[in-house]
Amino acid sequence: MRILLVSSSFNSLTQRVWAELGDRGHTVPVEVTADGGAVREAVARHAPDLVVAPMLKAVVPRDVWRAHRCLIVHPGPVGDRGPSSLDHAIHDGAREWGVTVLQADEEMDAGDVWATATFRVPEVGKSDLYRNELADAAVAAVLLAVERAADGAPPRPQTGEVRVRPVLRQEERRISWDEDATETVLRTLRAADSQPGVPDRLLGAEWFLHGGHAEDGLRGRPGALLATRAGAVCRATVDGAVWIPELRARTGPGMPRACKLPATLALAGRLPELPELPAPADPAPGRRTWSDIRYREQGPVGVLSFAFPSGAMSTDQCRRLLDAYETARGRPTSVLVLGGQRDFFSNGIHLNVIEAAVDPAAESWANINAMNDLVEAVLTTTDRLVVSAIGGNAAAGGVMLALAADEVWCRSGSVLNPHYRRMGLYGSEYWTRTLPGKVGDALAARLTEEASPVSAAASLDMGLVDRVVDCGPGEFTAEVTRLALQLASHRGLQPRIAAKKAEHECRESVLPLAVIRERELARMQSIFADPTASYHARRRAFVRKEAPERRARMVQVRTRADRPTVKQDPGLK
Repeated sequence: MRILLVSSSFNSLTQRVWAELGDRGHTVPVEVTADGGAVREAVARHAPDLVVAPMLKAVVPRDVWRAHRCLIVHPGPVGDRGPSSLDHAIHDGAREWGVTVLQADEEMDAGDVWATATFRVPEVGKSDLYRNELADAAVAAVLLAVERAADGAPPRPQTGEVRVRPVLRQEERRISWDEDATETVLRTLRAADSQPGVPDRLLGAEWFLHGGHAEDGLRGRPGALLATRAGAVCRATVDGAVWIPELRARTGPGMPRACKLPATLALAGRLPELPELPAPADPAPGRRTWSDIRYREQGPVGVLSFAFPSGAMSTDQCRRLLDAYETARGRPTSVLVLGGQRDFFSNGIHLNVIEAAVDPAAESWANINAMNDLVEAVLTTTDRLVVSAIGGNAAAGGVMLALAADEVWCRSGSVLNPHYRRMGLYGSEYWTRTLPGKVGDALAARLTEEASPVSAAASLDMGLVDRVVDCGPGEFTAEVTRLALQLASHRGLQPRIAAKKAEHECRESVLPLAVIRERELARMQSIFADPTASYHARRRAFVRKEAPERRARMVQVRTRADRPTVKQDPGLK
């Protein structure tokens, strides 16, 4: 079928729906649009068999849905209506939620039902839930709806209780630090993550708070700041405390949008003297605290996990992860797992921190070198097997970090973007060795030039990853650990490690990593140092949300080897 996707942004769910439909042989153009008129134009241009809207804030015009079958993905169960469905679910403490694929109709979210799916709601932020449990359910529902539409099956009318809920406004999201218990504070923070954030006043200024994690080992006056850790601040509640990793300054009308930053960086110059608390090396059972980097061992397997907000890795985060990696490399293990947590693996350098720096070019340079140091450490680990375990999505330098390992495993719901072009960058992290080494020169060139998302299944098919772990987001860590233990017990492991060491030495004698790094960084430095380079404008627009997203048109095609790739329309620049 020719299925037109219309979306308000080419976000994670739209990317995944696009990739999954393309994997199944459908032709899938995409239109990113902010208004209904553009939807009308897109339908006229593409003449689709079906229109699917994975995430559309605009209203589909009546003449469009009357003439074409238009399916809307609503992030709520049957009968739920309104624009803040997932926010309300988390804010109200729902344990189970759903996704409904609806026929576009006169009344918002009131059309006939094509498919629906339910999922449990773990204690995670809204954006994490959206990219994982909700996305899994949404893709399943969309695929079922497309199948039913292709078979000529009719949708069913909505029945049962209807619950229409309004936008969850900012005044309803405010925290009362003198009254709210920790669980209430956490639900409020999670329901606003990563947008729009929770409005608050702190240290004499207005902020939006982003992210929240429980801390049960610290106490203080409600609302007071108690400590810092890895860029986050710990703030007391009436019965405990919470860690808040990121803040965004509230700016006035007409002023540029502030960058969302690590909390201590955002509060620089305002923070009182607070203790910097290291994460407990081995938290007691049931202890609730937060750390963005953790290490644990199970027999011959070490697992170094990390979870940085939005998958962005600043210079400081790269250096701390490198320190943790070096420590893990000193442990007596035979298999080292890098990653293994739910949600983002990595998206590469931290564009927000770079944009907020006094000298963004200098910070870009420092950040890319810190990423390279980390990737080099993985590439030069020759005394054990390293596995990258991608529990969620990964992009740009984050994909290249994963490719530095001996094996790359990803969850079945992951989407990879192995390219840099959309940010106007050439790329680094030794990608010119690792990416062609995985998929070959021709496919590496296509992936980086065409700059399109790749599903987990397609990544496995093309050799970009070595294993797809078919499990839910919450089961990924345990499943990866189990598989790593199997790998560590295999009798061929030690010969493989020995062969790996010999291969590394051979490669270094032919083309040293230092030469590859120098070549890549020369290209990157020329971009960073050029104030007219598109990277600076694209970074600024991305971080500060300065301009609406451009319209994107893409068509999924197949190569003769039946490997998925993407051809861009001439209008996609």
